[in-house]
Amino acid sequence: MSETDATGAARAAEFERWANVFTTHKAFSHPSELHGALCGRLAAGSRINEPEWLAMVCEHMGLPEQAAEESTDLAPFMNRAYEQTLELLKSADMSFHPLLPDDDYAIEQRLEALVSWVRGFLEGMALSAGESLGQAPDEIRELIEDMVAISQLSEDEEADEESEQQLLEITEYIRLGALAVFTEFNAPEPPKSDSPTLH
Repeated sequence: MSETDATGAARAAEFERWANVFTTHKAFSHPSELHGALCGRLAAGSRINEPEWLAMVCEHMGLPEQAAEESTDLAPFMNRAYEQTLELLKSADMSFHPLLPDDDYAIEQRLEALVSWVRGFLEGMALSAGESLGQAPDEIRELIEDMVAISQLSEDEEADEESEQQLLEITEYIRLGALAVFTEFNAPEPPKSDSPTLH
């Protein structure tokens, strides 16, 4: 199994984990949308404390606010998801990916997930960045316009080779776009002090 296959498999497994949590809690929303909303908030420079994040999770999933406290798995899962998502966005190796189903799913389902993720991302970004989005550099504003257009794509696309390729290209564009927004609104981390220093 090549490295690319292994990362692909890990991403697919991550989507399934989120999907299982959503199914267990009978959530009426899409896991990709919540992940997008989290990425949008983080990319626009926000950090969310645990109670606020869990309240956001419950709201997105259509659960009563105390659901996170009453469930044994929801808070630990979502807190870990928050940490992992932030780490991946900060990671220098650009290993971040939107939370999406893999190509075992029908193209309609993958497009629906992508559209949900983008809607969530735009909503999260608007909540965090608000007015400052207007002052963002041109390429970020263009990117946001493109994302708005993508968020309006319909899921009844006919599946063929070409649409598969387009979906891959749009997904990659969104992935790099989210990283570009993150870089724009988040100051770089200071280097870790445990690295050897030159005297």
